[in-house]
Amino acid sequence: MGLWHSSNRGWAGKAGASAVNPTKRDREAPPVRPVHRGLRKTHPCVFSCLPTSFRVLPRLFGAVACLFLLCVSVASADQQKDPELRSVVQHAIAQAECFTDRYESAVWYTMMEPRLRKTVKDKDERLELLKQVFCETRREGEVRLPPGLVMAVISVESRFDRWAVSSAGAVGLMQVMPFWPEQLGMKRYELTRIAPNIRMGCAILRFYLQKEKNSVTRALARYNGSVGRRGYSDLVLNQWTRWNGADDLGITAAEGGQPVRKPAGR
Repeated sequence: MGLWHSSNRGWAGKAGASAVNPTKRDREAPPVRPVHRGLRKTHPCVFSCLPTSFRVLPRLFGAVACLFLLCVSVASADQQKDPELRSVVQHAIAQAECFTDRYESAVWYTMMEPRLRKTVKDKDERLELLKQVFCETRREGEVRLPPGLVMAVISVESRFDRWAVSSAGAVGLMQVMPFWPEQLGMKRYELTRIAPNIRMGCAILRFYLQKEKNSVTRALARYNGSVGRRGYSDLVLNQWTRWNGADDLGITAAEGGQPVRKPAGR
C-alpha cells in the first residue's frame, strides 16, 4: 500500500453529502478573494519626467502581462473537464464523513499543526483543514493519497485561503472549478467550505494519478490544466518537501508500503 518515486513522484496506494445549508459563519464570511493581486497604482508624475521613448515601456509591459495572463487562462480552461470525472466527483460528494485511527490522527496533528500556524491563524479552521486532508487521503475503499502531497497542492493553489478565486474561476483551498456544484446539485458557495472542497479536490487528484499511472508530475499537470509543462508540477513537488513526514503513517512493510525509488523518466 502506498508507493511513490522521486523522479516523477509516483504514488500507488491500496483500495480500501449532500448539499448543506450555509452556516452563519459562511453567510457572514467576507467575499471571495482573488489569488492574483494587481499592481499598485503609480503616481502620474513618475512618467511625466521621463523621455518619450521610456513612456512606452509601461504600455509594453502591460501588453506582455496581458498576453501572459491570456496564456495562463487558456492553459487552465480545460482543467477538470474530463468526461469521466463527473461520476468520480459525484461519488466523492455522496460519501459520508470519514474517520481515521485516533493515534495516527494525533501524530498527524502534532507534526503538521505547528507548520500551519503562520498561514492559517484561526485554530478551528486549521484543525478542520488538517482533519479533512488526513481523512480524505486515507478514505476507506479508495486508493490512498500522500497527505503531504495534498497539503502541497493546497499551498500552491490557494495558499490555504479557502476564499481564494483564480483567474480561471476555480474556487477554494484546492481550486475546484465552479461548474462542479452546478452539476452535482450543490450551491457554489459550498466550494469555500473546507470539507466539500478537499473531498472533491482529492477525488480529482486521485483520478488523474490513476489515469497517469501514478506519475505525480503528469497528474499535477492535468490537475492544473498545464499538460506538457512542468512549472506547476515543480512548484508542488518543491512544497511537498515542506509537508512530508507523515505520508507513510500507518503503512507497514508487510503491506509493501515502503518508499521506493524508480528509474528517471518513468
